[in-house]
Amino acid sequence: MSDPSNPIHPCGACDFYNDSVWQPVASCSVSVLSRGFSRKDLNKGQTLYYQEDENRGVFCLSKGLVALRTYHQNGSSTLLRLAYPGDIIGFRSFLENRPHRTEARALLASRVCTVARRDAQQVVQGNPSILARLASRCISEIDRNHDRIIAAATTSNKQRLIDILLRLMKAHGEQSVECLHMQLPLSRSDLADLIGVQTETVSRLFKRIQADGVFHVSGREIQMLVDPSPRRSGSG
Repeated sequence: MSDPSNPIHPCGACDFYNDSVWQPVASCSVSVLSRGFSRKDLNKGQTLYYQEDENRGVFCLSKGLVALRTYHQNGSSTLLRLAYPGDIIGFRSFLENRPHRTEARALLASRVCTVARRDAQQVVQGNPSILARLASRCISEIDRNHDRIIAAATTSNKQRLIDILLRLMKAHGEQSVECLHMQLPLSRSDLADLIGVQTETVSRLFKRIQADGVFHVSGREIQMLVDPSPRRSGSG
């Protein structure tokens, strides 16, 4: 039987607890946090929230892969980034009390933990350290965008594609005897958005990395030699 004087933190058993924005919550606020806490499983292709939806709280991805995408007035869209397990999403609209400027859609079967807006606001008000952690996530996102700008100027397109594949393979690849393999969870046009090139360029880049012998590409099936240690290439 649980002890009401010592409530259990809803994130306590999570692999990402130590880095959770809710980890420094005072014991007197844990019950409020638990009241607003929920978990939701998303099917592949299911949307967590749409662009211009009102913010419902702060979301943490505990499993899967989520695409954060913005839609333009002409109906086209741009994939801005991928959210991996442990990432917090939707927090900027929470902090600014405004609608979401992006859509969040699961690219793989995913699980999202949510703290409802009203309860999240109450917890943040009573725990300034949580606000500091949310601010730190904002700074990290700015730093990521800064790194992407630098990479676009200093790193070859080929290497940036390899880096994306390595990150995806590390998070979602399956081990076989001689290699890691995965079904690529995003389209080549989405890869083009992440790299900052045209879609046809991605097809040429796949041919180049396959010629190196580290990756084998067949449609969306990607195989990678274990411990490939890819070489950094020149401009591309």
